[in-house]
Amino acid sequence: MSTRSSVIDLPLLSTTLGVSLPVFTMVFIGAVLRRLGWIDQSFVNTASSLVFRVTMPTLLFLSLLRATPGDDLKLGLVAFYLGISAVIFFIIWAWALWRCPREDRGVYVQGAFRGNCGIVGLALSANMYGSTGLSLGSIMAGGIIIVNLVMSAIVLSVYSPVVSSRPLDILKDVATNPLIIGIAAALPLTYLHVDLPSWLMTSGDYLASLSLPLALICIGGSLSIKAARESGALALSASLWKLVLMPAIGVGLALAAGYRDTELGMLFLFLGSPTAAVAYVMARGAGANERLAANIIMLSTLLSIVTISLGLLLLSVWRLI
Repeated sequence: MSTRSSVIDLPLLSTTLGVSLPVFTMVFIGAVLRRLGWIDQSFVNTASSLVFRVTMPTLLFLSLLRATPGDDLKLGLVAFYLGISAVIFFIIWAWALWRCPREDRGVYVQGAFRGNCGIVGLALSANMYGSTGLSLGSIMAGGIIIVNLVMSAIVLSVYSPVVSSRPLDILKDVATNPLIIGIAAALPLTYLHVDLPSWLMTSGDYLASLSLPLALICIGGSLSIKAARESGALALSASLWKLVLMPAIGVGLALAAGYRDTELGMLFLFLGSPTAAVAYVMARGAGANERLAANIIMLSTLLSIVTISLGLLLLSVWRLI
């Protein structure tokens, strides 16, 4: 038994690193470019806006347009993912009531729950499962964006001295989100089997191909080792919830529900993604502890290199994915 394990460990490790390292290498390149002064915060802001408003919606639109209804668009899995994400959100909030100072609870809960699924989760899924990972991941990303917007708005407003969470404002944010628009535009065309002109698809592919590398470079360009060093116990606790406890709970429930292989792998990658950068923007807008939000983002992104790689390795060793 031990001989067999020693034989498969290296190939499994190689396969696992083959999924995670290309993604985090792009993040590292962004950090190096920022360190060298070849990109600055102005570039990061502009490029991030371009990704959010143009290239990522195009990527989601085209990936869904090429999906096969019923095969790639596993809506049951998406519903399960969104459901357990909502359940875990309330578990984290209950934990924060016990362990977190009142003034920081909104930022803590959002940081421990809101994953960077639209970039890191989608990039890992596409790298591991190809076109299926991209199309199914697009639907999962679109759904969790809505859940994240609603849940984050609620928890931040409860503890914010300056923001009130009105349902109409949340609906407006969802309806005008470029990622949601890209997904909503593609779904009817996918089910109606509408084919766009080849020249338009090719042009769209050129634009969409910028999304993941540019977004990952921007994440790296935003990282601050100093901020990570200054992270306190709250930032570490929120990061561990995001990277360890949330995927552990989600995968455990998924196993009990009978999910295995690609579906389980996709769930793990999305649940285990580091905290989304937009959590900082929302915390700042709510007049909350923006430094804590920034530290959670930085620390979870750095630690996710280890936790995602290790999680994939364990799931592979246990023959679950």
